[in-house]
Amino acid sequence: MEGLATAPQPLKALAPQQVEDYHATGLLGLDSFVRGDWLAKLQDATQEMAEESRTVTESNDQFDIEPDHTPDNPRLRRLMKPQDHHPVFAEFAMNGPIVDLAEDILGPDLKFHHGKLNFKWSGGGAEIKWHQDIPFWPHTAYNVLTIGVALDDIDDQMGPMGVVPGSHKGPIYDHYDSDGNWRGFIGDADLENVDTASAHYLKGPAGSITIHHCRAVHGSMPNNHPTKARPFLLFAYSAANCLPLMPHNQQSRFNGAIVRGRHPDYPLFEGEPCKLPPMRSKSTRSIFQAQQGN
Repeated sequence: MEGLATAPQPLKALAPQQVEDYHATGLLGLDSFVRGDWLAKLQDATQEMAEESRTVTESNDQFDIEPDHTPDNPRLRRLMKPQDHHPVFAEFAMNGPIVDLAEDILGPDLKFHHGKLNFKWSGGGAEIKWHQDIPFWPHTAYNVLTIGVALDDIDDQMGPMGVVPGSHKGPIYDHYDSDGNWRGFIGDADLENVDTASAHYLKGPAGSITIHHCRAVHGSMPNNHPTKARPFLLFAYSAANCLPLMPHNQQSRFNGAIVRGRHPDYPLFEGEPCKLPPMRSKSTRSIFQAQQGN
């Protein structure tokens, strides 16, 4: 029966202690995990997308741009669904080395959920307030994680992502305001119960990897580097028997694709519910637009 314990599978990329550390803290960082041709191809594809964004004057289902974005001074917040807009991103999401990481943590039957490329442009590129991922896309269970790839070096000045260790074992916080409006972040009253001072900031050279649990509290400050953007590629995966409860916010031909193993016979259910996000009238709305209102 689905969900019962099975014999452990041999690990492909992680050491047993790293898997234990992830389950204990809800996060894992690996320096320079993506190297060589893969890193070069991802960087080249990212540059192609940045150049293409020069033709965009307002956010759409491909690019989320800052209000002061111009052709001569592009200021990207996000490339939506990178796997749909460049074959390098698609191949990396489905067959790249990060899939081994997801399988080591989630098991042999593995499903793709969604992707995004956050740019966080130089000179004050937008912050991301403290939040959890799972309220944006609730599932029947919490065997869901996101893997981030630094496509350039990330230091303290560039607004690295911070994750609060152990917060994945705490409550799922309300991401609505007191009037019932979706805001996409945790309110100040709830944040008083989160030890954000203990956050581990995931920095490192280009090709470094972060992995965080769907319930882990995380966020990032603005990018205050004067000239360098902070391109950060993110792909979310789930155990195959962990099913989304809402339509995908951004429709992609890769939504729900089985990337390893097989389609499950039964879904896995966990008892703790997660409050549903609002149904979207537009599929382009991102966390930046939700949190900042533009």
